[in-house]
Amino acid sequence: MRERRIFLQFLLIFSFLFSVDGIGQNFFNTDYDPAKTYILMTNPTVENIEKVRYLLDKHLLFVGETEFIGVYFYAERYDYSQSIRHIRDNNLEKFHLQRLTGTLTAENVFETNDFTNNFDIMFGQTKGIFLFDGPDIQPEIYGEEKKFADVTDPQRHLFEVSFVFHLLGSSKNPNYTPFLERNPKYFVIGFGLGMQTMNVATGGTLIQDIPAELYQATIHQDIVQLDQDNLHRNYWQEIFDNPQLMQISFHPLRLELNGFFMKEVKWKSNISPPVLSAHHQSVENLSEAWEVTARSMDGKVIEGIRHTKYPNVFGTQFLPTEPGLYEQRGQYKFSPRDVLQSYFERTGKDGVKFHKRFWKRVSKALN
Repeated sequence: MRERRIFLQFLLIFSFLFSVDGIGQNFFNTDYDPAKTYILMTNPTVENIEKVRYLLDKHLLFVGETEFIGVYFYAERYDYSQSIRHIRDNNLEKFHLQRLTGTLTAENVFETNDFTNNFDIMFGQTKGIFLFDGPDIQPEIYGEEKKFADVTDPQRHLFEVSFVFHLLGSSKNPNYTPFLERNPKYFVIGFGLGMQTMNVATGGTLIQDIPAELYQATIHQDIVQLDQDNLHRNYWQEIFDNPQLMQISFHPLRLELNGFFMKEVKWKSNISPPVLSAHHQSVENLSEAWEVTARSMDGKVIEGIRHTKYPNVFGTQFLPTEPGLYEQRGQYKFSPRDVLQSYFERTGKDGVKFHKRFWKRVSKALN
């Protein structure tokens, strides 16, 4: 065991020497401590770092002394020098960054590629990974033509889809042995885009636009006439230029009977309190790796999934990471005639309780 650990540490240093550059972006080569425990997070923007900090500081997420490593592809759209400065200027000793380089295409994300060795090293040196929300995945990755997707960060998606493929495997490459076969209790969670990435990486597809494909509504004036429970982002803001209009939507979920939320989150009702959504895409064909844990009230949109084999791998289409769900912040309207309310007020006491129980289940998986 000692010889294997020394070898892995050498391989880690050697591998990252040739894949990473930039001050403050080379954690595994310069500052990794094998005596500590770590969790990965993709897309480590300032906003996402602050969301994790909030969850930790408010004792919603419990990870003990575990530290976070933000991992990203050099070709992503975001300027990560902002994250470097934020970590440095705020003395965030438990947050680190790892930048990776290499070549990824839609043709090699589902196979061994330039990132495979580094993915394997990071998997072996961490307890889990958080996959955050973001923009649309390019349909070519899941074998469809672009119809409604608005693709703004394609390199990020290639990177994250390939990482999740290596972790969980895929029907796209059934002969590949996923990393989690070596550690089935490894933690993987996705929020919004993160959940969509989990489905695409394991062989599933996406609805490119919910209003157009599920409700035959293609213009904003028609979309806002739909029942609010079927609106997964706020389209009123596309009609009126009003800073008081929120960008997101609140709606309840229909939880699967005797499923993940009832058994493991300990929520007894089959209807959730309002949750926060900000998406126009959703799971279409669900990979066989998953079971559904939650749906929209009309059953058309999958809002939660859980892996059928690995117990600590699950995702939500809704976004429980928003700090405004847990305390009073700014007030917004959903529609022009709506009253001003904070996210906290719209969530309600039961909503806060629901989200806290969800984070308790997440914390359990990481401890």
